[in-house]
Amino acid sequence: MSLNINVTSEISKLNSVLLKRPGREVENLTPNTMHDLLFDDIPYLPIIQQEHDAFANVLKDNGAQVYYLEKLAAEAIEHSHSKEKIVQQFINESDIHEIDIANELSNYLFSMDTQSMVDKIMAGIRNDEVDIHSTSLAWSADHQKKSLFLMQPMPNLYYTRDPANILGGGISINNMTYTARKRESLFMEIIVKYHPDFKDSGLNIWRDRMVSTSIEGGDVLVLNEEVLAIGISQRTSGRAIEELAKTLFSSNSTFKKILAIEIPHVRAMMHLDTVFTMIDTDKFTIHPGIQSLDGKMSVYVLQPGKHKGEIEVKHQTDLSKALMEALKISELALIPCGGGDAIAAPREQWNDGSNTLAIEPGVVVTYNRNYVSNDLMREYGVKVLEVPSSELSRGRGGPRCMSMPLSRG
Repeated sequence: MSLNINVTSEISKLNSVLLKRPGREVENLTPNTMHDLLFDDIPYLPIIQQEHDAFANVLKDNGAQVYYLEKLAAEAIEHSHSKEKIVQQFINESDIHEIDIANELSNYLFSMDTQSMVDKIMAGIRNDEVDIHSTSLAWSADHQKKSLFLMQPMPNLYYTRDPANILGGGISINNMTYTARKRESLFMEIIVKYHPDFKDSGLNIWRDRMVSTSIEGGDVLVLNEEVLAIGISQRTSGRAIEELAKTLFSSNSTFKKILAIEIPHVRAMMHLDTVFTMIDTDKFTIHPGIQSLDGKMSVYVLQPGKHKGEIEVKHQTDLSKALMEALKISELALIPCGGGDAIAAPREQWNDGSNTLAIEPGVVVTYNRNYVSNDLMREYGVKVLEVPSSELSRGRGGPRCMSMPLSRG
């Protein structure tokens, strides 16, 4: 039976969601590889799994059907009748081009059942796990001496928001910016193509992962059925936003306007949802650091032009005004992360105090460590459901980052 996949709101009732339970991939980080794999610390696996389970249980307890990326990927491969082709693609995208090494690695992966194989690809495969006998100079000089891994681990996978996002009745399967994350969206491509719940769902493919420009899901907010907000960020380019706009405006999508919001291109604010999220029809969280002292910032409003295929772009500097006009509301509240305090705001933003996941209007899931932001939201009448976060937060992502809604409404 196919899924009803549709997201036309950032805040309506969360019906179904895609998660990834942290696995051995987070333990395959080392101090020497953390930077390249986009981590600032090494999570402790038993505790990060406990915290993630608590997060999943909050979603389930509030009526959401939870699906897991690792299970859907294995099921999709089982239904694909293309297991060899899929394994070869993962090997190719892991930059392994020597035929003898690729064959040994393929044999190793095919010695496992499908779920174990998927878990192993996600966790990473060390050089000493596979019996490699190669005379290749590329292997001896370029790889074996420079890396402990034949296939690098993918520790960012538990941030399911980024590799793909549902926009209305379609999906954007994203070309990720950094090498460490590029293979992640291949799992979503496989699921959409082969999993029976997805391939028969009538899902439109708005964008695929083979495009040259990068968008990541943490930069994309579905404000309503007609309006998107997309961050111009460290990981999403203006050109990519224009490409997506042309596709959506010229297709049978419901979207008629995109607010492209420029944020600082720094790691602490890597995506729009690390500094700005929607939590009710007229309430947003915001990190004050993305605005100038007078509250101004660059917002570009994209709409269809007069002629087919044209995009009209208007520049604004007042985020509140741009939002009110786009959402057709007369008032809104921008709730500052950490209350705007000089110490609390950057500290809680670093630990994703602005990265809230709305599960219905005015009800959000947050990290318990961001108590200043959480108490302030409660003062605005928002119901805040806190989850433990000592280990989850080490990857620099919060509840919104860790969830890819499949259906709302």
